Amino acid sequence: MKVVDANVLLYAVNEDSRHHRAARQWLDTALSGGDVVGFDWVVLLAFVRIATHPSIFANPLTVDSAFEIVDAWLGSPGAQLLSPTPRHAALLQSLVGTVGVGGNLVNDAHLAALAVEHRADVVSFDRDFERFGENGVRRYEP
Repeated sequence: MKVVDANVLLYAVNEDSRHHRAARQWLDTALSGGDVVGFDWVVLLAFVRIATHPSIFANPLTVDSAFEIVDAWLGSPGAQLLSPTPRHAALLQSLVGTVGVGGNLVNDAHLAALAVEHRADVVSFDRDFERFGENGVRRYEP
């Protein structure tokens, strides 16, 4: 299983991104049944928030379009919506403690905790996930 980060989703739909081809190819292959893609609502909402923001994208998606994309992803054969397990809070606190900072890394630690709980790799272009490596978090870059 692979737990997908928001940056992969954004690059997959943003044809202007230098990572578009790699992200789109990986996501399409994985969702067609090539792998199990674990989705988290925090990540999906980050995708909607960023992809529809006119200050970030020259041609932002409409909210309806963004949610249609999310619905298509979740309806794919390889998609699974993940939920935290009962040990999530303790694991999240441990991961944040490992890196010694909160702030922007809290969402990364949340996704890393989900990956540990579901025995998955994190798919991301963000190297910050490597900071959680000693806790068994593995980052895969498409």
